[in-house]
Amino acid sequence: MSLFDIRRKHALPAAGEALPGRQQAMAVPAAHFVNGNPLQGPFADHLEQAMFGMGCFWGVERKFWQADGVFTTAAGYAAGLTPNPTYQEVCSGKTGHNEVVLVVFDPAMVTYPQLLELFWEGHDPTQGMRQGNDLGTQYRSGIYTFNADQQALAEMSRTVYQRALDKAGYGKITTEILPAPPFYYAEEYHQQYLAKNPGGYCGLGGTGVDCPAGLQV
Repeated sequence: MSLFDIRRKHALPAAGEALPGRQQAMAVPAAHFVNGNPLQGPFADHLEQAMFGMGCFWGVERKFWQADGVFTTAAGYAAGLTPNPTYQEVCSGKTGHNEVVLVVFDPAMVTYPQLLELFWEGHDPTQGMRQGNDLGTQYRSGIYTFNADQQALAEMSRTVYQRALDKAGYGKITTEILPAPPFYYAEEYHQQYLAKNPGGYCGLGGTGVDCPAGLQV
């Protein structure tokens, strides 16, 4: 990989540089491969949604579908410029999208702060446009919020976890926290990938720094 390619993969494209994309949405499987629940809404009124970027979405999705109280999960792309991108387009660095996981959960069984705890402890949020050996803008750390309460909790949790990281000698958190942008489902073979391919790649790894107990408040 040339120095130019490395720089491109670490910089988000400007609006005029992004790929044009398409109007047609990706085909979405009817059911979750692991739990059989729908991948696509509308969802029941008592369920809430969350969205996280933590690196390669294969391992991220597995982390959340394994959590009690999670109704369904889906791998996809968000926080970019290109409508309905393909995986190849996202990997080019020319769409601005992040690899993300949509999490639909029952707040009576698992709280949003508990999901935030999984998020912070499940990856290294200080690495910028990479996660481990995965380099590029699509591997950045991100929390995408669906309401004002989620936004406030996400920002509070970043402050609390930064204090814990500081004590452990880590650098500054680079996680972006934004109102949830449009979510574009990834291709069918990406959905629940590690359940279909148990020996598949998963580069997900945390810092080993626990979330403070106050995060649950």
